Amino acid sequence: MSFAPQLLRAETTHARRGAASHTFRHGVDYVMIDPESTARTPALFSRNRLNLTSVHDRTHGGPRGQGRGAAWAREVLAEAGAPKGLALRLLAQPRFLGYWFNPVSFWLALDGDDLVAVIAEVSNTFGERHSYLCAHPGFTPIGPQDRLTAAKIFHVSPFQDVSGGYEFSFDLKADRIAFRILLRDGEAGLVATLAGPRAPLTNRAILASAIRRPFGPLRVLALIYWHALRLKAKGIAYRSKPLPPEHEVSR
Repeated sequence: MSFAPQLLRAETTHARRGAASHTFRHGVDYVMIDPESTARTPALFSRNRLNLTSVHDRTHGGPRGQGRGAAWAREVLAEAGAPKGLALRLLAQPRFLGYWFNPVSFWLALDGDDLVAVIAEVSNTFGERHSYLCAHPGFTPIGPQDRLTAAKIFHVSPFQDVSGGYEFSFDLKADRIAFRILLRDGEAGLVATLAGPRAPLTNRAILASAIRRPFGPLRVLALIYWHALRLKAKGIAYRSKPLPPEHEVSR
């Protein structure tokens, strides 16, 4: 069954727990696409070529800037024992006039209408990436009440240690998504959410997003550095970057 690209006018929240709390809420635009489709897209959105907004295979699925797109995601799923024939969706922030940065993108694997696996593709501001594969044993459906866990092994923020564990939850509805990532690390930790309505990706919607939140991923990167300055001003210790994980994917 063909899948028409969608726009997610989302809101992301981050709430840092512990002695030095820090909370923020920002709007952000994501697109959800069939990464294997060659169907026509709106004039202002392209696959693998420059446009006002676009998604390039080399941006996702593998090392930063050297991605292999859906082929990589299918290899990861196959190595983990996922059934064949699953549908793939990619939820990511699109490029804006060629510029890209995605703190986290999500590969969604579906069996019919059921979500059965998620690959959370996490990138940091140091040019590194690590992915967490979230799935039940046997790749049974993931419901909104389910909590999938993984050890934190990737350096994301220089103001947090690489320790503790993640708790992922995914609520994927036909008209809306609500994803939540909880980091537990003793008395410290973090709650991050991404939620918003799903709507058709149209030229009008793309233009509205460009006006409402101009420069897309560049704006996101600027906000990351702004909040880093605020954390530094609060006296939170800066952690040196450790070596990246030995393996590309963990679960």
